[in-house]
Amino acid sequence: MNTDRLDLLTDLLSQAGVRRRLLGQRRVPAGVALRFPCEKSIGLHVVTQGELHVHAPGLGTPLALRAGDLALMARGCEHLLSLGPGVDGLPVQTIGADDDVGAVAPGEATVIGGAYQLWNPPLHPFFREMPAWFVLRADELPKLGPLALTVGLLIDELRQRPLGAETVLNGLMDVVFTYLLREMLARHAPAEHGWAQAVRDPQVRRALALMQGEPARAWTLETLAQEAGLSRTALAERFREAMGDTPLAHLRTLRLQAAMRLLGSTEQTLEQVAQAVGYQDAFSFSKAFKREVGVSPREFRRRDEADRALAYRF
Repeated sequence: MNTDRLDLLTDLLSQAGVRRRLLGQRRVPAGVALRFPCEKSIGLHVVTQGELHVHAPGLGTPLALRAGDLALMARGCEHLLSLGPGVDGLPVQTIGADDDVGAVAPGEATVIGGAYQLWNPPLHPFFREMPAWFVLRADELPKLGPLALTVGLLIDELRQRPLGAETVLNGLMDVVFTYLLREMLARHAPAEHGWAQAVRDPQVRRALALMQGEPARAWTLETLAQEAGLSRTALAERFREAMGDTPLAHLRTLRLQAAMRLLGSTEQTLEQVAQAVGYQDAFSFSKAFKREVGVSPREFRRRDEADRALAYRF
C-alpha cells in the first residue's frame, strides 16, 4: 500500500466499521419531545428552521440550537429534541423511518438528522478523544464557505426530492459529517497529547500512516524510525510526547481494530485473521484480543453474527 496517499481519517472510520443512515428532515412540534435512539452511533443534527433544545445524559443543561447550527454527538446515546428547555410531562415520540415533515407551524422547528453507527466499540484513540458534543454555530460559518454551501444543497435536495436525491443526500451528509470532524480536530485537539496532536507533527504522522497502512508488517522501532525520517530515540520521544503512547503499543491497537473488522466481515479462520493482522499464530492473537476487547475472537464473532438480525443495526 502507498501510505503516502493514505487518508488517515477515512481509513480509521472504515476500519471501525462506520455505517451511515440519513434520518431525513424532522419537524419538532410544540408539546412533544422527539426521541432519537442512537446508543451506538455518532449523531449529527443540522437545524434548518426555528430553535430547539437537545436533552441528553451528560449535557447538564439542555443544548440550545438555532437555525443554521450543526451539532455532532460523539458518544452514542438516546437523546430527545424539544422546542423548549424542559421535557417534563411532554409525550415522547420515537422517530420513525419515514416521518413526513408536513406543514411547519409558526414557532416549530425542523432538523436534518444523520447517524454514523459504530456497532462494536472502536479501539482507535481518535474516538475516545472526541468531545461528547461538538457544536458549530451558524454565525461561525462563512456564508460562502464549503460547509454552509453544502448544508444549503442538503436542504434544497430534501425540499425538492428530484431524481437521484437519495444518492445526493447521502453524499452531502457525508461531506457535512467530514467537515465537522475536521473542525472538531482543529478546535479540540487535546491540550497535552492524543491522536489529534500527533497528526500535526509531520514525522509522527508519517509513522502513524505507515503503521495504519501496513499493520501486519513486522515493524520495529528502528524500521519505523528509518522510514519516518527520524532516529529511534527521536521517534520514540516525539511519538510519546504527541500521542501519550509508544509506537508499538499503537500498532497493537491498529492490528486488533483490523481484526475486529475481519472477524465481523469475513469467514476467515482465526489463524488467517491472526496472520492477516500481524500475529504469528492464533494463540498469541487470541490472548491479545481478549485482553483488549474483553472477549475472545470466537465469542466476538458469534455475538456480531447474532446482532446482524437486529432491526436497528445498519
